[in-house]
Amino acid sequence: MSSLFDSKINDYTSPNRTLTPPSSNSIEDAPLPPPIVDQPKVALAALEEEQSWNWFRIRTLITAGTGFFSDAYDVFIINLVVPMLGYVYFKESGGHMPAGTEGALKGMASFGTLVGQLVFGYLGDAVGRQKIYGLELMIIILGTLCCAMSGSDAKGSSVIQYLTFWRFVLGFGIGGDYPMSATVTSEWASAGRRGQLMSIIFSMQGIGNMMASIVTMIVLACFKSAIISDVDYLDIVWRICIGVGCIPAASTVYLRLTMPESPRYAMDVEHDVEKANLGVARATGLTVEGDHSASAAEVLANRTAIEASRAQRSHNRDFVQYFSHWSNAKVLIGTSVTWFFLDIAFYGISLNQSYVLNAMGFVGNGTVYDDLWKTTIGNLIVSLLGFVPGYWFTVFLIERMGRKRIQFMGFAMLTILFLILSLAFHQLQKIVPLFVAIFTLAQFFFNFGPNTTTFVVPGEVFPTRVRATAHGISAASGKLGAILATFLFNKVVEIGGAPGQHAFLPQLLGIFAGIMALGFLFTFLILETKGMSLEQIEQRGNSRTRT
Repeated sequence: MSSLFDSKINDYTSPNRTLTPPSSNSIEDAPLPPPIVDQPKVALAALEEEQSWNWFRIRTLITAGTGFFSDAYDVFIINLVVPMLGYVYFKESGGHMPAGTEGALKGMASFGTLVGQLVFGYLGDAVGRQKIYGLELMIIILGTLCCAMSGSDAKGSSVIQYLTFWRFVLGFGIGGDYPMSATVTSEWASAGRRGQLMSIIFSMQGIGNMMASIVTMIVLACFKSAIISDVDYLDIVWRICIGVGCIPAASTVYLRLTMPESPRYAMDVEHDVEKANLGVARATGLTVEGDHSASAAEVLANRTAIEASRAQRSHNRDFVQYFSHWSNAKVLIGTSVTWFFLDIAFYGISLNQSYVLNAMGFVGNGTVYDDLWKTTIGNLIVSLLGFVPGYWFTVFLIERMGRKRIQFMGFAMLTILFLILSLAFHQLQKIVPLFVAIFTLAQFFFNFGPNTTTFVVPGEVFPTRVRATAHGISAASGKLGAILATFLFNKVVEIGGAPGQHAFLPQLLGIFAGIMALGFLFTFLILETKGMSLEQIEQRGNSRTRT
């Protein structure tokens, strides 16, 4: 046995550990399973000590990160596709899709995402990570392909109606990816790198957003002469742009389906020490040895106790018991409400970025192709200057600065920047480089700020038995904010002017400033997890409850 294991003996690494009922004032009021005869060393400490970039860690990053790349690509490509749909299917209205139709098309994915986050978060805790990880990616592939192949039928259902429905299915799969990838990444990581690894996974959202612009530029360039001669060729362009999104998702389905069960879930929830040992051994390359002197009868008793534990467990009861304590419930309120406020502004801007780009002057010469090209270039510039760098600042600094500090800073800077954009909107329109600089700076502090930390914190701060569910609830709260922003933005932005003028945009940016200030205040409810193992975080939660 490696000295690494011997130096890290704790609750999980004691070879003679027995399971005893908790005290009545513990957050774990649910009865534990019968004592298990022969519990070998469970080397969860090896996960904390293992710092090298071995193949398993790289595989985890590829598996979860590629999924998030696809998620972001599929979500944000609609911002570039909607103008094409307008030119093809709404010629009678000058190529402008009605606000209600546009809101439904953009928002339906958010509805699906909300449902998927709740459903997969619950299932991730109730039945285990291994059993469902990969299912959400298959749903994403199905939804993407069906979106790209949407058509009309003889009964009068239009392309837009079918596309809207399949965007809901796509969103359902994307929603499942949030709690599952966050939980899986968190539970396989060490304390010193957990925040960094989760931030890398989430940073793929920025790469996906950027690639949506690059792919659109390439496809537009390939069809340039055809589009100029006949605008209906855009019907092929938008289908290709959407369909490309299923390629990275399909490339990692096998890796997800063959991912072993999280050792922490195996130990803390299933009480299956053997499965936990196998998982740790696979991740670290170190063999975890146990006491091989147990008789066949004792081994059978172990397996019987494990099965009895699974049969007696009630995830609903565990969840209610844990969050019935205010000290735990307020943390869930903090992670949920901050994500809610963030996504109102984040998606209100991101899914309607073409409005702001037009205000900046990123408009063409009036031809269909030139307008689409300039909008795509504007999206790419914002991604390269603000979106992507913000994520990677978080990746490199989250373990030094901590989660709360970055979130406080992000909300504060966003409040200031949106206030500037609101109060000096018309003056900034005359100084386009300054307008671009302030807007891209806002995108930077979204991602070097609460857009990343609201994803990371709920994947760390809750115990294993409720981690995926709590992350799903937090993420779904954010998506509720995205839905409100998506459906209200298109209507509110037109107040006080003719359709297409976006007369209320300056005031709307001011509203976003106030919402960011509320996010700053609710950040006080979340906990700092920098440098702490998941076991230490859970123990801290237990002590808070007892006091």
